[in-house]
Amino acid sequence: MKIMLSAGEASGDLHGARIARALLAQAPETVLVGFGGHEMEDAGVRLFADYKSYNVMGVWEVLKNLGRIRKLLNRLTDAMREEQPDLLVLIDYPDFNWRLAKRAKSLGIPVFSYIPPSAWAWRKGRAKSCAAIADEFVAIFPHELPVYEAAGAKISFVGNPLVDTVKAEIPEREARRMFGFEEGDHGVLLLPGSRRQEIEMLLPDMLQATKKLLVERPETKFYLPVADGVDEGLLRSLIDDAGVHVMLTHEARYALMGLMDAAIATSGTVVMEAALMGLPCVVLYRLSPLSYAIGKLLVHIERFSLPNILLGETFQPELLQEQVTSEAITREVLPLYRGEEHRAWVCGKLREACRRLGPPGASGRVAEKILAAARRHTIDKENLS
Repeated sequence: MKIMLSAGEASGDLHGARIARALLAQAPETVLVGFGGHEMEDAGVRLFADYKSYNVMGVWEVLKNLGRIRKLLNRLTDAMREEQPDLLVLIDYPDFNWRLAKRAKSLGIPVFSYIPPSAWAWRKGRAKSCAAIADEFVAIFPHELPVYEAAGAKISFVGNPLVDTVKAEIPEREARRMFGFEEGDHGVLLLPGSRRQEIEMLLPDMLQATKKLLVERPETKFYLPVADGVDEGLLRSLIDDAGVHVMLTHEARYALMGLMDAAIATSGTVVMEAALMGLPCVVLYRLSPLSYAIGKLLVHIERFSLPNILLGETFQPELLQEQVTSEAITREVLPLYRGEEHRAWVCGKLREACRRLGPPGASGRVAEKILAAARRHTIDKENLS
């Protein structure tokens, strides 16, 4: 049996790696091929292309890279034609992956969607068009189900894999030694995202906020975990330009989260990871003016931070577009320091949100569904022959 996985960014690469390991644990004879990154490759997936060469965000940025993206689509289509996988598994990355899914369907290859497009938030009509292409869907958040069920999709929620993976890598005492963080210290984590555009748009404001925080809380230490594939030179350049001291780190980021008072974070999966480590965030989001103008026409959601969405209330601060200023960031971070009553309340809400993610073992349950779908296809092929 052969299964093709397609994941086009860092988070998808991690999800794909977890799924790949679970698939091979349950069915070691399975051949895995696809599009992803080194995490998937290390997990046993033979890659046709690496996502890092195609990782762009925003309307204008995508338009500039259309030619390269089209070539990648043709390359993966040729791979499907040659390899004849029993199933194509889409892992997030919707704009590209659903074009690939249409190609797969035309080749008679069934499609399985893991982390489907966020039709609950914008372009609800996508749920119907996706349901016409994919045979089965698995979501990683419970609020994603209703819009797909209404569109007639076969969809389920079997838990979120972050529940298994987000745990302190080393004991607290060792983490304190590693990061030079003494008992009684106060720390703020900077999480500017992994894409260059995110970093350039948001890190300068984060760094200016650190200056203002030091005026109010001069004992504060600042840390920035360097995400996989990020240009560390860019980070150091922006930090030097700001004239602040921020320790760049490369290891044990979950253990580091457990030590910190608060984080200033770009909206994304990392905010949910922080929640699982009991770390409250001030969540930021900013797009280019063109992308934001288009987004306002299409996106209709009250909140963009995942913990807030899970509970349906804004208990964790969110700053969007022009709201992202160093003054606003500082104002929202200060009540999140350890010892503040507001922090204790926010942390209670975070624990409540994390319970909505379901029990451990999600990747194994998703792998079971993927293998069942692939086996149905192999049986159908044998019956036809």
